[in-house]
Amino acid sequence: MRVGGTNCDEETMLAFADLGVQAEVVHMNYLLSGKRKLEDYHILVFPGGFSYGDHVRAGAIWGKKVVTKLGENLAKFIEEEKAVLGICNGFQVLVETGLLPGFDGIYEKSEVVLATNTSARYECRWVFLRAEPSICKLLKNLEKRMLLKMPIGHGEGRFLARDDVLRKLVNQKQITFKYVMPNGSDANGVYPYNPNGSALDIAGICNSKGNVMGLMPHPERAYFGWQFPDWTGKEIVQEYGDGRLVLESIVKYVEEDF
Repeated sequence: MRVGGTNCDEETMLAFADLGVQAEVVHMNYLLSGKRKLEDYHILVFPGGFSYGDHVRAGAIWGKKVVTKLGENLAKFIEEEKAVLGICNGFQVLVETGLLPGFDGIYEKSEVVLATNTSARYECRWVFLRAEPSICKLLKNLEKRMLLKMPIGHGEGRFLARDDVLRKLVNQKQITFKYVMPNGSDANGVYPYNPNGSALDIAGICNSKGNVMGLMPHPERAYFGWQFPDWTGKEIVQEYGDGRLVLESIVKYVEEDF
């Protein structure tokens, strides 16, 4: 889905298409007018960008519009355990809707925030991630503790929550990705390995059902090998990057369960 200000929809669509998915970019207005129906899809992606210019705060306007205009249809989509993914601005949207962390169901009051980076500036860099053991069904085909390399590009990505909420995320295994050091060890908040100051080095989480996931890094920007910054210096360029593993796992979940 896209709205004004979304700018990562095309490459996200191309990545899914490369995996054999019948993917298309759909403006939210098409769903509101009935030209497209959410029930006809199995995967819904809120891609990166700056929806509505990130006025108020990142993802806030789109998130509230989703709740008020598509709430009932989206609730049914999630209850049917179809896949929902939010990347960067899309993660911010899912937080603003209350779909994440989703402890008690659909559209609860959000208990987490994605605040301004500790550096107080836009961070655009490649980071190392570790796939955490989690209840996320979308990642059930991804090897746990796997070290991944993907880029981030955001000004508001610092994951914050009360201590009791953080404990709940840990206890219920809803943390999907963490920022880590290049060797895979905990970043412990050290910049730039934790690029935004996120609590517990959190880079991504899922809901309590395990079928809604948001993450700040961009898997679609690390999908093809030539998207990596050092590819020109390599004699042999890998066909695919680490981002493919994440999106491929989501597609496999849908293929196996639907």
